[in-house]
Amino acid sequence: MAREAHGLGARAEGGEETRRLYLAKPRRIGRYERWVKPVLDRIAGIVLSIVTAPVVAVIALLIRTKMGAPVLFRQRRVGLHGREFVVYKFRTMAPDRRRGPSRPVEVERRVTHKSEHDPRHTPLGRVLRRWSLDELPQLWNVAKGEMSLVGPRPELPEIVARYEPWQHRRHEVKPGLTGLWQVSARGDKPMHEATELDIEYVENLSFLTDLKILLATPRAAFGSHKGA
Repeated sequence: MAREAHGLGARAEGGEETRRLYLAKPRRIGRYERWVKPVLDRIAGIVLSIVTAPVVAVIALLIRTKMGAPVLFRQRRVGLHGREFVVYKFRTMAPDRRRGPSRPVEVERRVTHKSEHDPRHTPLGRVLRRWSLDELPQLWNVAKGEMSLVGPRPELPEIVARYEPWQHRRHEVKPGLTGLWQVSARGDKPMHEATELDIEYVENLSFLTDLKILLATPRAAFGSHKGA
């Protein structure tokens, strides 16, 4: 697994003892997390939004032409300190997907919607998801200060409502475009079942940790691991 290769995530399977330690141990917020990371995120979000603007424009035109409106998919997610915000993605599914006969039940949705073979995805949508291009609009969330380049992926409010107390530690940092789950557990388990990986990241947050995750992300996004 990539988690061993990058020296991250090795303690994410610690069970109840690990969970108790996460709750009991106060977390020290270093200068990088408090001052440097937010500035780097804002600058990177703005610069990358400008750099990718031509690609975003082409994708938006293709979606509008082949799939119709809307171009963007907006959804409420839970961010820093449990505050909700609207996350942006390019739409990859048919607009009437929730009324179609292929809609999976809620229990299965968190797994099925990540599959390359999900029947709700359009052909263009599959291409966008295959290359993670549907995530490009989330650079706007980073530029707005709602997300970070690296951090736990933002979760749905209805999923967070069922969290145990220890799981809320993942909300002590901003959610990210990429994270430890993407580079070490993509495809292993649904995001809401990988909370310990998120807390592992929170407990070890540093410039070096972020750099390792960023460097590992292209391989995770375009390699054998799919769907984050």
